[in-house]
Amino acid sequence: MNEYDIIVSPHITEKSTAEVALGKYTFIVNIKATKVDVRYAVEKIFGVKVLSVNTLRYDGKKRSQRKNSGMVVGYTAKYKKAIVKIDTDAKANSYLITGGKTASTGKKYKNSIEEFGFVQ
Repeated sequence: MNEYDIIVSPHITEKSTAEVALGKYTFIVNIKATKVDVRYAVEKIFGVKVLSVNTLRYDGKKRSQRKNSGMVVGYTAKYKKAIVKIDTDAKANSYLITGGKTASTGKKYKNSIEEFGFVQ
């Protein structure tokens, strides 16, 4: 599966918009995608470091409608939602190298997703 096949669309609600400040982004994903697939897709598409992924599956709800010939029963579409927490800490990592010297590396990842709310 391609990265763009895994992430279907962003899931924009009042709650998900409030969680953006905490570094949590919500997406509708392919029903067959795993947490690892979602993690790699978000990291590759948006260039961020993913800390955790939580997924939820929603089954279709039963809907009935009255027609001229009687009742018609159907179901809404089932979908899968993923809540992705990204690394928002932009501090540089420092570590010890040979000779007791310290070296530091800057983070190469972004600390937010600017394209959140895109439409395909």
